[in-house]
Amino acid sequence: MPHSKKKQKLEDGAAVATDDDDNSSSFERLGTDELAHIFGFLAPEDIMLARLNKKMREAAKTTIVPMTRFCVRSVRKHNSLVAMTTALPHLQQIEISHLGREHKYSDGEDPEEDRAAYSANWITHDINIITRFRKLRILEMNSLLNGRYPFLFNFPLLQQLKIDCYYLKLDLEMLAGLPLLKELYCHCNNSMTGNINTLGVLKDTLAIVRISFSPCVQGNFMYLADFPRLMTLNLVGTSVTGDIRDIGEQDFRTLESLTLPKGVYGGRGHEFQHISDVPGVMNALYSLKKQRGLKDWYGELSADSPDWYGLDDDFAEYY
Repeated sequence: MPHSKKKQKLEDGAAVATDDDDNSSSFERLGTDELAHIFGFLAPEDIMLARLNKKMREAAKTTIVPMTRFCVRSVRKHNSLVAMTTALPHLQQIEISHLGREHKYSDGEDPEEDRAAYSANWITHDINIITRFRKLRILEMNSLLNGRYPFLFNFPLLQQLKIDCYYLKLDLEMLAGLPLLKELYCHCNNSMTGNINTLGVLKDTLAIVRISFSPCVQGNFMYLADFPRLMTLNLVGTSVTGDIRDIGEQDFRTLESLTLPKGVYGGRGHEFQHISDVPGVMNALYSLKKQRGLKDWYGELSADSPDWYGLDDDFAEYY
């Protein structure tokens, strides 16, 4: 009886070994196209680990990496990104963030001098490697990029761009290198310049435009009124102007959310010169609230308005 049990164990072990050999043999018979398809369901880091032989490495090079964010928040992650430029060139989503203490990306053209001097002795890393990912569809930048980087705005397939870089010098005209851009998010960029009428080259694709607290951005918001896909427009904290009463029934037909800066007559935080101006604006706002989803509106009477009657100077000063 003991011998039969031992024999059974040996047979079971042989069966398992045979199954493993069959699975391994089946896997080895897969071509690079099949492997690339399988890799297409994995995260970037997992694909890099799965490149066990030459065929797998070749398959990784042709893999369209799924829409999974690869966030560069350390020097180690930056080194991984460098490796991916050749091993995984079809990466589709990248976030560029801070690399760590006394590490920075190389300065761009015409950098802000004080910032450049402050970080002159920091260890520098190449930001130009981003250009090698030609399948890029989502790019987020929230690091201390300093200067102008034209090559960062030349991705033919990019659909979403998020920028939160105070020293990044960007003119809106540079977005012409992103012909398929659908979503634009720019926040707290004091070096961002341009007129919103230059967004006309993206008229047929833009669905979301959120440019906030970037005071050098100018233009009349009504220029965007006939953008056929525009659903969200937020220009708070910019120098954009216009008159909210100019919005007609045929303007901003697809808009769902609207936030305008105080420089727009009737915009968020607008300072009225006369109390008598308010009813006309409120009628326009009421209509927009029902039809277009106006967000977080408030207004106030200008400090130099002649309508501050019945108040002494001390009270008016602290209002």
